[in-house]
Amino acid sequence: MDAMSLAEIPWEEIAASYGENFPMHAVLSPDGEILDPEAFEKVSEETLVELMEDMVWAHVFDQRIIMLNRQGALGNYAPGGGQEASQFASLKALSSQDLLIPTYRDLAPLIKHGVPMHQAFLWWRGHIEGNAYPEDVSAWVPQVIVGATVMHAVGAAMAMARKGEKRVAFAYLGDGATSQGDFYEGLNFAGVYKAPVIALIQNNQYAISVPVVNQTAAQTLAQKGVAAGVPAIRVDGNDPVAVYLATASAREYALAGNGPVLIEALTYRSGSHTMSDDPTRYRGADEVDLWTNKSALRRLREVLVEKKLWDLEREEEIAEQVKGEIKEALKLMGQTPAQKVTDFLSVMYENPPATITEQLDTYAAKEAN
Repeated sequence: MDAMSLAEIPWEEIAASYGENFPMHAVLSPDGEILDPEAFEKVSEETLVELMEDMVWAHVFDQRIIMLNRQGALGNYAPGGGQEASQFASLKALSSQDLLIPTYRDLAPLIKHGVPMHQAFLWWRGHIEGNAYPEDVSAWVPQVIVGATVMHAVGAAMAMARKGEKRVAFAYLGDGATSQGDFYEGLNFAGVYKAPVIALIQNNQYAISVPVVNQTAAQTLAQKGVAAGVPAIRVDGNDPVAVYLATASAREYALAGNGPVLIEALTYRSGSHTMSDDPTRYRGADEVDLWTNKSALRRLREVLVEKKLWDLEREEEIAEQVKGEIKEALKLMGQTPAQKVTDFLSVMYENPPATITEQLDTYAAKEAN
């Protein structure tokens, strides 16, 4: 914006300029047209195919878990349908050693990052073993507190940087998280200490039933990085190539010691917030159909089929693979011993206080009988 005089301050122009500075970047159109050939050429055919495989895996996984929830086999579930690109294209740009800090909607990418599937199932059931990841898995358990992932990522990233580790802390968060104080405080700390953090906002349009326009007057969520001095970008979250490139570039920037990056991925939650939610109460079928036509699977499928790198038979193979993996995970989950009250108490403290020790003794005696 041009220099202004205080004689007549253009407040509306000032506010409008914020959104103008954060256009939405895309490489693929909803119909699979390549909008940015130079950017597209930076992604190998092998990576494109792997991205498609991961997203098909995620799509089938999501559908099967919804079915299992309805059958009572798993606890409440937060569907990820519609967000395949924002989740799995960003994950593809990370190293297996990067620390993944997910929300309750990100168990599918958590599994792809190395968490055994049966442990993810145990987490949904509220079993303590659902939190005991193998030591070689660089991830934390899903965060249910909205907005807290950024705070946790900053603390972890500062520790990793101090140790000289060449990896980043990657935090998923939703649009509703940007309305929380933890988000701003975490981003501010990250900026001050140049912590190697990537915070990816999956802007799926709703914080449960509250649309983004009722959460903030900001025209974009990316612009919220400005106050903390954190560089930010806004990408089409249903464009797997755009999400992948933005995340890969952000990781390179953070690893070079430059500090954190904020990415807003504009996407859509095609299903319910959780299985206890009825989205028809706050959005119409026309809106859902509009976003369904912008799906990540559709646009990348068009590109790969055109290049003769993909066919529907491969999707059917992946679907059968997912069903087999889920079946095995359910079997392992069923073999896990039922948890006891003493299990909970024993992991609350490294050195339990007298009150917990007393409870442990009491319940241990009851369980022995």
